Amino acid sequence: MLEVKDLHVEVDGKEILKGVTLTIEPGEVHALMGPNGSGKSTLSYAIMGHPKYKITKGDILIDGNSILNLPVNERAKLGLFLGFQYPQEVGGVGISNFLRTSLINTGKSAPNVVEFHNFLKERMQSLGMPQEFLKRGLNVGFSGGEKKRSEILQLSVLKPKFAILDEPDSGTDIDGLKVIGNNVEEITNHGTGILLITHYSRILSNIKPDFVHILVDGKVVRSAGPELAAEIESHGYVEGAQ
Repeated sequence: MLEVKDLHVEVDGKEILKGVTLTIEPGEVHALMGPNGSGKSTLSYAIMGHPKYKITKGDILIDGNSILNLPVNERAKLGLFLGFQYPQEVGGVGISNFLRTSLINTGKSAPNVVEFHNFLKERMQSLGMPQEFLKRGLNVGFSGGEKKRSEILQLSVLKPKFAILDEPDSGTDIDGLKVIGNNVEEITNHGTGILLITHYSRILSNIKPDFVHILVDGKVVRSAGPELAAEIESHGYVEGAQ
């Protein structure tokens, strides 16, 4: 399991997270919601080990072992994955080479180049991604929604133990949300635990959460089942947190 215990995080000397505790089991989907500036993205970067985010108290554990002293690449080898809110373009690095190399570097076996290329085409088809994207650099020239599909493609190929998806609905249209939702459901059915960060409940009609948490001013102020998302949609974060 992935455990976040009483996590306090500072950025540039300012405390952003003020004691966050979460536990995510394999195959579970946890939706983390909250207003802008509440610390949602800070939590994702702290879990992944971004050096800018200083942990002053608490712990992060995978399968009972603390990962606080591990660099980002070692956390990835243990099965952590981050889907960025704003995925970057990486010119000169093709999707196929990037993913095959990533598989190898995280300690997993990768098929030969031809087999992997064909496998990747199948996964791209399930995501509605044009095959011509294989000829481009990673995310180069992609729209916002296409970049999000690219992130889900990476997730479906790497099959991590736990994935943090930071606003996968950002820049994504209704059809894109359905495609992303179907693929995330398939991934969770294979045992990947998901921390889904979002402002809005509309994506939760496509990705069904097991738990919903409200983060306000660096603290989880309420946790409940998927019905909590409907309360937030109707009443906002202030009333939903009560």
